[in-house]
Formats: sequence, structure tokens, C-alpha cells
Amino acid sequence: MPLVRTTAAGGGAHGCPADAPIDVVAGLIQLSGMVQEIYARVSERHDLTPAQARLLCVLLPGPRGMADLAQCFGVEKAALTGLMDRAERRGLAQRTAVPGDRRALHATLTDTGRRAAMAFHADVGVEVGRLVEALNPADHAPFRGMLAEIVTTCRSVPAPGRRSGADPRR
Repeated sequence: MPLVRTTAAGGGAHGCPADAPIDVVAGLIQLSGMVQEIYARVSERHDLTPAQARLLCVLLPGPRGMADLAQCFGVEKAALTGLMDRAERRGLAQRTAVPGDRRALHATLTDTGRRAAMAFHADVGVEVGRLVEALNPADHAPFRGMLAEIVTTCRSVPAPGRRSGADPRR
């Protein structure tokens, strides 16, 4: 079944006609763009950069090692340092030594950072949830299942061409 644009009449995203069939790749790219726009808008509303918001959300479940965070962000550990420096200056996160390993550090949220992460996450959830409202309620569970399958599969396969020098400040 082809995906169908459901944009306002008179023209869809990127000048394409509304309701024109699109393939899965184009649909996922458009959906990704919509989610990124929401993420950026909600980040700004919470006085965070998208990278800071992502850091807070990644740390929300609990402490993470700096090497683990660097891998999660697709950057070298040194590139993550600036992001952590700024988060610490704002009182959102902190680095603590790992017992038994003088060189290793864990990043954790402060109480302020945890509150900011939870508020940001809730607001993003509301706005992204609006994207799914267009679906027939009977399609929600299958859609969630397909998303889970895609995410699980992608997490188990190394990403080709991951850039190690990407800038997490953006």
C-alpha cells in the first residue's frame, strides 16, 4: 500500500501535490523532517539547543559513560566535552568519576536537568503524538509495531559511514 501525503490542499511538502502517492523512503524522510522540526521548536521553547535536549533525554534513564555517549551521538569523546561543559554550566548535567577507573567519567542529570528533560520529553510527546492522530485508531498498534521493528533492526546493525567528527553543538 503506497503512502499518501495528507498535507493541506493546494500543495504538499516541498511543492508536491497534496494526496500524491509517495514511496516509503520519501515518506520516512518527510516524517523525519517533521519530527526534527518539532524537536527543534520544542527545544527552543525550553531554552535548549536540540543537542542539549537530546543529551538530557539520553541521560534521563540514568548515568551514561562518556564513551557510550560519544558513540550514541556519533562523535569522538573530545567533541562531546563541549556539549557536557555547556550542560554543566547551566546546571543541567554533571560528570562524576567512575569508582575504580580514574580516567572514566559518568554523565548524569542534576535535579534541574531531570525536570527539564521530563518537561521537554512530555512536550515533544504531545506534539509528535499529533502526527499520529491522523491515523485510524485501529492502525495505531500496527504502526507502533512496525516502528519498533524498524528501530530494533536498525539498532542491531552498525550504521555505515557514521561520521566521527560530527559536531554535537548543532
